[in-house]
Amino acid sequence: MRSGKTIIDKIDKIAKEISKNSLVPYEDLPQYDLFLSQVIDYLNDRFEEEQYTNNIVQNYIKNEVISKPEDGKKRGYTKLHLVQLVLLSYMRPILTTEEIKKVFALAFNEINDRSDDIISWEKAYKVFDRIQGDSFNNFLNVEFFNEERLQQFVEESDLNEEEEERILVFLTVMSLIAQASAIKKLAKKIIDEYGEKQ
Repeated sequence: MRSGKTIIDKIDKIAKEISKNSLVPYEDLPQYDLFLSQVIDYLNDRFEEEQYTNNIVQNYIKNEVISKPEDGKKRGYTKLHLVQLVLLSYMRPILTTEEIKKVFALAFNEINDRSDDIISWEKAYKVFDRIQGDSFNNFLNVEFFNEERLQQFVEESDLNEEEEERILVFLTVMSLIAQASAIKKLAKKIIDEYGEKQ
């Protein structure tokens, strides 16, 4: 089971590395207002697996998922827009546009009215950053990654060292997919219940 422990340690290290590099600290987001093209470039640099376009961002604005740019300004996109779009980027793979809108409405009510926000976007961003870091740092603590359980599985399966490594990686990925699926279902259920109370 030595190689199994090594794989788990490597995966834990990867998770901690992702945690360190995943979200730009709020203070490090651009302080100056941006053109839409600069916003698109920023998002595409940060989220390599997704490709943002002007149309995608404008559709989010039109559907009132994110705030409108400041009227009359060429550089109408502020730090607030970046915060909204970064948070939205993490939600996009799991939730529909309508569900994201409901999630934002829970904390910010009317998206284009800052006076009815329950918390600030800055606070929401910082809390998400902390939650995400904790999730990555603690994800291997779930019961599935119990060393004795893995050892028993490996012994019952009669795996050689190479197979053991591959199967441990497979089981880790499948566990993460299972967790993501469960979390997605739970998040949707919560949104459905609380979204209808508005």
